[in-house]
Amino acid sequence: MALNGINLPLAFTGQEALWQEVYRALGLNQSEIEEFFSGPAFLSWNRMGNMFEFGGPLPQSWHVKQLYLQFKILERMRSFGMIPVLPAFSGNIPKGILRLYPKANVTQLGPWAQFNCSYSCAYVLDPRDPLFLQIGSLYLSQVVKQFGTDHIYNTDTFNEMTPPSSDPAYLSAVSRSVFASMTAVDPQAIWLMQGWLFFSSAAFWQPAQIKALLHGVPLGRMIVLDLFAETEPIFSYTESFYGQPFIWCMLNNFGGNSGFFGTVESINSGPFKALNFPNSTLVGLGMTPEGIEQNPVMYELMSELAWRKEPVNLAKWASLYAIRRYGSTHDNLTAAWRLLFTSVYNCTVPHYRNHNHSPLVRRPSFRMNTGLWYDPADLYKAWKLIIDVAPSLVSKETFRYDLVDVTRQVLQVLTSAFYLDIAEAFQTQKLPELLTAGGVLVYDLLPELNRLLSSDRNFLLGTWLEQARSLGLDEKEAQLYDMNARNQITLWGPSGEILDYASKEWGGLMEDYYAQRWSLFVSTLVGCLDSGRPFKQDAFNQAAFQVEKGFVYNGRKYPTKPQGDTYEIAHRIFLKYYPQALKRL
Repeated sequence: MALNGINLPLAFTGQEALWQEVYRALGLNQSEIEEFFSGPAFLSWNRMGNMFEFGGPLPQSWHVKQLYLQFKILERMRSFGMIPVLPAFSGNIPKGILRLYPKANVTQLGPWAQFNCSYSCAYVLDPRDPLFLQIGSLYLSQVVKQFGTDHIYNTDTFNEMTPPSSDPAYLSAVSRSVFASMTAVDPQAIWLMQGWLFFSSAAFWQPAQIKALLHGVPLGRMIVLDLFAETEPIFSYTESFYGQPFIWCMLNNFGGNSGFFGTVESINSGPFKALNFPNSTLVGLGMTPEGIEQNPVMYELMSELAWRKEPVNLAKWASLYAIRRYGSTHDNLTAAWRLLFTSVYNCTVPHYRNHNHSPLVRRPSFRMNTGLWYDPADLYKAWKLIIDVAPSLVSKETFRYDLVDVTRQVLQVLTSAFYLDIAEAFQTQKLPELLTAGGVLVYDLLPELNRLLSSDRNFLLGTWLEQARSLGLDEKEAQLYDMNARNQITLWGPSGEILDYASKEWGGLMEDYYAQRWSLFVSTLVGCLDSGRPFKQDAFNQAAFQVEKGFVYNGRKYPTKPQGDTYEIAHRIFLKYYPQALKRL
């Protein structure tokens, strides 16, 4: 981060330990505190008031370890000259506060996403209530006492939740009170706020409402993150956030999904358009992904642009990237990256959100999205160029990673093709064609993909689960962390509330989760044709849920070290599927 020039990092680790002490001091009992915090995999949404309790309770050892880790993070950040952004109070409170303060002005908001009120419907304390200043300043005092301060704090009111009132006077009072809870502790406080709410609830946040919220804080004492500016730049229709400073951010990936994606033309031009916007209040560039362990080229490009005074030549930059990444000037590599930059990494579809919609990582149905924003022929050409030079470069980890990744992307595209074959065969009641397409997908393509992913350490489910389990002091804690880690990348909630939101194409997960669903789908369709029964999606969903839930709780251990020869597997896949890929163009 520091070497790439990032100087304003979020430092949110360990905050629950301080909240626990604050709530204890206020008089909440341990069970009231424990039911407020979610499990570790969902704390980001717990902190924003979207959900609570699910995946918990947090063990006391978690609080201790996270607090210790935060001290180390802050020491290292500051040693590099970074400005850590610390957490502040948004008004999201435990239900137990109502027991202690029955007359407090508290609103229970509606459900979030697909969750019911068992795990959502947050209780929000009105910022104008005197208790808000009491709790907010009590908490921030603890933050500053324990962590020191560089005077920039984050909190997000009404993230993906509708405020109780659209009255501009109310919204202005809200932001004024939130800021007052900061300045009561730190007179130099600056509030860093996500601008996501203005996009996610655009019907509510009209110009009068946006301006009211932003102008409740003195100009210059708030910095707004234009969170998804490469696709939905909010500064452009709010007159640069009505005078408040903002940071132009690239989000790029929702959920940390595997899968190639990028908007290189938008990223290359967007920051400079923002800088030259009339009365621009741009103060920096940022990256706000929900996961960064994919598409490394996008983060390389974005972090470099902060040092530039004008857009780069993308074709030249792609060529130089290939040389830097592999230490090789081979023409195949520069040609491959130029192809990828003009196709899969250059999404120009308006308002496109990068959740991986591929049927590969979605619960099967007859209403799946197989659309692409690029010509797969360019992907296949790049694949061949990379395969052709693989024998001499596969020993380099960066090349091996990309060999796996581009092959994975090709098989993801081919999964959509086989899915369409399966759907057509079922709808035309052609059992042999259904058995052929379904058999190739379930018994060859997906197992081959699992073997490929299992051959590289960067694509292993076992590593993810081992790292989660290692945090536990005993088997009970290890099982809690294991469940959190599995649930986040699959069901995302007890009943699949945000199913496959954080999908990952990893060795082990491909075999025991995605392939199992596809096998169930194909066998169900075969059974329907055999018996003359119609396919019923609701019944299939219930059966699929048992497979999904079974994975979350199966307790199986997965390899944490690569298995197999990456080049041998990738080359075999190429010989088998490259001709098929070309035929489908």
